[in-house]
Amino acid sequence: MKLKIVLERGLDGYITAYCPSLRGCVSQGKTVEEAMANIKEAIELYLEPDPREMQETESHKILELAL
Repeated sequence: MKLKIVLERGLDGYITAYCPSLRGCVSQGKTVEEAMANIKEAIELYLEPDPREMQETESHKILELAL
């Protein structure tokens, strides 16, 4: 999966990183490298499922979809 990331330098000198495809998925860093590492972690946490919703029952089945 590839996602577009927007980087913006703030007035405080930090670089804000956000993913327009994932509403509310925002992070920041002092450098581009740090901002990219932080937004990567934020995206992984954003996409991580709630373990309570990941239990198969007779009424639903859990599958994976690779994009």
